[in-house]
Amino acid sequence: MKIGFIGLGNMGAPMAQNLARGGHSVTGYDTATISLQGVGSASSATEAVDGAEVVVTMLPNGDILRRVAAEIIPAMQKGAVFLDCSTVDVDSARAVAEMARDAGLLPLDAPVSGGVGGAQGGTLTFMVGGDEDGFEKAKPLFDIMGQKAVHCGASGNGQAAKICNNMILGITMIGTCEAFALADKLGLDRQAMFDVVSTSSGSSWSMNTYCPAPGVGPKSPADNDYKPGFAADLMLKDLRLSQAAAETADADTPLGAAAMALYAAFVEEEDGAGRDFSAMLPRFSGRGRGS
Repeated sequence: MKIGFIGLGNMGAPMAQNLARGGHSVTGYDTATISLQGVGSASSATEAVDGAEVVVTMLPNGDILRRVAAEIIPAMQKGAVFLDCSTVDVDSARAVAEMARDAGLLPLDAPVSGGVGGAQGGTLTFMVGGDEDGFEKAKPLFDIMGQKAVHCGASGNGQAAKICNNMILGITMIGTCEAFALADKLGLDRQAMFDVVSTSSGSSWSMNTYCPAPGVGPKSPADNDYKPGFAADLMLKDLRLSQAAAETADADTPLGAAAMALYAAFVEEEDGAGRDFSAMLPRFSGRGRGS
């Protein structure tokens, strides 16, 4: 396919390169000057989408997505797939999908899970909202960029799935870090804690796969001085999206709200900016009950 790719940052660049390695003709554009092997370079977003059968966007937030969409949709050919892989608010995803559909395009919102490592390795999971026709047309691209793509229903449902998943992740990571900090103060060895919980009813992805305790369980960012695999800043972004959606939907999410407040303090008032989201463990370990 002829593919336009807009947004060549830490996630977008390896995704675009994987598509090129998969035999597709990829033309990329980013506001920063970026040169990628196998990927053509456009001087503007509209040039990147000219004649493309699929346009992929990977952008920082909903406002930027709306602006880029307004710019590129008139330049896209009818019947093309507009595949947005950004993580944005549900309202922006649905508004952009409506704009695209009105222009005769096939819009998909397809945020990803798997981080930079998944983008580089082509092992991302895509949560996809939009029409079945668009999903089927884009499926060969999902197979190159990732290991799984789940069609979640109507436009916006991909974003809904992503923020619900990451709300769970934020909550469970905090619970896991709190439990390790408590175990420390009770004199329970961290390895013993992991061996019990990882095979008991307290097990979770945060414990079993991404353990926040260094030297315990599979290798994780905790073993690399909490250099981010998934930054606390990004977790805060996703938790804020979940709470904005909860406000709009009138959903009661007290633990999601509490997780958002804790990550906001960690990132904006403490030392969490630029650290992995599992660095909540040293945060809790260094605090007492009244801190």
